Amino acid sequence: MSHDGTERRIGRPQDPTEQTRGYRGKNKCHPVKNVLLINAVLTILFLSDTYGGSTHDQRMAEATPYPLPAGSRWLQDLGFLAFTLDHVEIIMPTKKPRGRALMRAQKVANRRMARRRVRIEHVNSRVKRCRIVHDTRRLRKAGVRDVVMEICCALHNFRVRLMPWQPMV
Repeated sequence: MSHDGTERRIGRPQDPTEQTRGYRGKNKCHPVKNVLLINAVLTILFLSDTYGGSTHDQRMAEATPYPLPAGSRWLQDLGFLAFTLDHVEIIMPTKKPRGRALMRAQKVANRRMARRRVRIEHVNSRVKRCRIVHDTRRLRKAGVRDVVMEICCALHNFRVRLMPWQPMV
């Protein structure tokens, strides 16, 4: 299993406090973020609550109660460096030490993990295939943005069930 953060653009909020709270500064937009929990068959198991764009992925993951059994294996990238779960084996790439190079075995292991991580990013892009999630939308009614994201995740799972991808190895 793995988790990854995804962000989607929203229209500029009208309230000045909302503008400053959610503004990230990247691409001059106001995004909202979610964390997706994805299994080896590349279906989305869990969608976290929606957070403002300035919230880091690790803080979102720490605030999210993951429904994982003990003894699970968990793949994550370096964006979740200090994130841990009890009774769960966490697999992360090896970070390059400052001023030195990685060993050959560490590079091979990092490449193997990167191949698996790319599949997770493909799941994010498949969710954003729905233009209502990808493009900037002005859905201002409370809860509508979250329902749209849930529907797009369900559509992704439906597509995977009809045309299964090769599972992560």
